[in-house]
Amino acid sequence: MSDTAQKRAIKNYRRRLLTRGVARFEVLGLEADRDLIRSLAKRLAQNDPEASRIRLEVTRTVSTTLGTKGGILAALRRSPLVGADLEIDRPFDPGRTVDL
Repeated sequence: MSDTAQKRAIKNYRRRLLTRGVARFEVLGLEADRDLIRSLAKRLAQNDPEASRIRLEVTRTVSTTLGTKGGILAALRRSPLVGADLEIDRPFDPGRTVDL
C-alpha cells in the first residue's frame, strides 16, 4: 500500500521538526490553561537566552527534588568566612550534680 499525500505531508513535517530538535507530545491540563501552555511551549521552542531563563525558572518552581548530595558542604564553601581563621572556643561546663 502506498502512502496518501496527507500521510506523506505529516511524515515530512514531523521529520523537519526532528531535525530542528522539536518533539511532539500530548499534555493533559485544564481547559483554562490551554493558551498558557501553548504560549509557553512556543516560547520555549525558540531556544534563545530568554527561553533558557524561562526554562530554568519553571524547572525551579515545579521541581520536587530535594537537591543534590553535598549541598550543605557547597554552601559552607561559598561562605564569606572561609579562610577567616576563626578560633571558636567553648567553655567547659561539667554540668550539675544530681543525687539519685
